[in-house]
Amino acid sequence: MKQMLVALVLVAALPFAGCKRGPSAPPPLPPSLPAAPATPPPAPPPAGELAPQLNEYDRLKVMASDEIDRLGLLKDVRFDYDSADIREADRQVLADNAEVLKKFDFIRVSVEGHCDERGTVEYNLALGERRARAASDYLASLGVAADRLKTVSYGKEVPVCQQSNEECWSRNRRDHFAVTGKVR
Repeated sequence: MKQMLVALVLVAALPFAGCKRGPSAPPPLPPSLPAAPATPPPAPPPAGELAPQLNEYDRLKVMASDEIDRLGLLKDVRFDYDSADIREADRQVLADNAEVLKKFDFIRVSVEGHCDERGTVEYNLALGERRARAASDYLASLGVAADRLKTVSYGKEVPVCQQSNEECWSRNRRDHFAVTGKVR
């Protein structure tokens, strides 16, 4: 019986004796449950909802003047040879330009008078000024504030066409409307 008692004590002491071991491994994880299907993230809002949409007026108001000018909102008018009289067909073009300028009441415009290559520099500068003034006055008569319009004459110095024929000369006899700034 003594031997049995010693054997029992040794068996009971075995767990406490032994070589030094490193940290024991963590207990195994319980078997995982079947994963629930992942809910996809919500769809991003449409691009238009990221920022409020600006109407055309507000969109142009934040644009630079040169960007507005490149949009081509204002159309040129043409003149007959040696004349600063507004032609009947161009009255509608000026009326359309006036509507644009009234709609976008913050735009400042330079009315640029141009001539064809015939005549002296001095004569064409004076004629270009009369043409620019005629269009500016007409726009003012249609309700565009005169302080938003500036006139300048380039005479024959800035042609859009370089050929010496009537078709080209008629293209150069014009008023061009350039957006140059904004009313603050």
